[in-house]
Amino acid sequence: MRAFSIATVMALGVCAASPAHAQSAPTELRMATLAPNGSTWSLNFAKAGSAINAKTAGRVTLKWYEGGSQGDEKDYVRKIGLGQLDGAAITSTGLSMIDESIRVLELPDLFDSVDEMNFVVGKMWPSFQRAFAAKGYILADRGEVGWFYLMSKQKLGSLADLGKDKPWLWTDDKIAQAMYARLGVSGVPLGVPEVDAALTSSRLDLIYSSPLAAVALQWSTKVSYRSDLAMYYGVGAIVISKKVFDALSPADQRIVTNLLQKYGKEIRTDVRKNNLDADKTMIRAGVKVTPADASTRSAWDAAAQQVWTDLAGKVYTQAQLDEVLKYRAAYRAKH
Repeated sequence: MRAFSIATVMALGVCAASPAHAQSAPTELRMATLAPNGSTWSLNFAKAGSAINAKTAGRVTLKWYEGGSQGDEKDYVRKIGLGQLDGAAITSTGLSMIDESIRVLELPDLFDSVDEMNFVVGKMWPSFQRAFAAKGYILADRGEVGWFYLMSKQKLGSLADLGKDKPWLWTDDKIAQAMYARLGVSGVPLGVPEVDAALTSSRLDLIYSSPLAAVALQWSTKVSYRSDLAMYYGVGAIVISKKVFDALSPADQRIVTNLLQKYGKEIRTDVRKNNLDADKTMIRAGVKVTPADASTRSAWDAAAQQVWTDLAGKVYTQAQLDEVLKYRAAYRAKH
């Protein structure tokens, strides 16, 4: 995938400083994430921060607020705009608060495999980096969350059962909202920091999450079943305020950009492996995987295809959807 190099940043007008410019004092980047301390994401963010600190000789440091201590992802974007945070590591739900068209990468039933997703998202990412730069944000190399599966306290044998449950709807997730609407389901809108308590109190009895996130957030201990129906493949990224990034020297901008790219790749590798491990952990703990039958899968697929059309022209453009499908077709032609 093409790196978001300092040359690209400057060409986009992201760097307003001259080559001789250097920040006058050390800069601490205040960063927020939903990822809890000790999780795959948190560990890699810490490594990236340590590397940036070392390579810039302490001129740039990262201070992480983990585990949703700064609220949900929409709060992070609002606080970056207010200057209360300098950046965040967020999923595409949070990224959509900046440019919602990025959700075209997470349509249900869009990808058949991680490799297919990796190819298509890699092709599309530079265009989103340019779009985010125009809106005042550095969009770093991408991270991942993994396949978001339906997980429930009760066995999910059919889509009719889904309607009987109290399913979670991430407040700002327009993909899940559209999918629920097509399935005739009313979700309970809550932010991520509210889900654990809602599962405990039985305000919720169905969620959608990657296995790794479910284990890290301890949601997996409150469900008994995982369907093999995936809502979508979750991606994300670190974003940094353009204004703050511009204040760094060109040399330090290059260091930050290159190291975030390096650790973005490591996060993707770790997340893919650790999602498989987390799924095994859930199964060993007693969570049962329930494959959808043919009729359920057919209804799910039909609803997903309708969602693609429903959101075109609203969340993303038809041209963006066409481009994603073009890259997917190119991948499938070779594999």
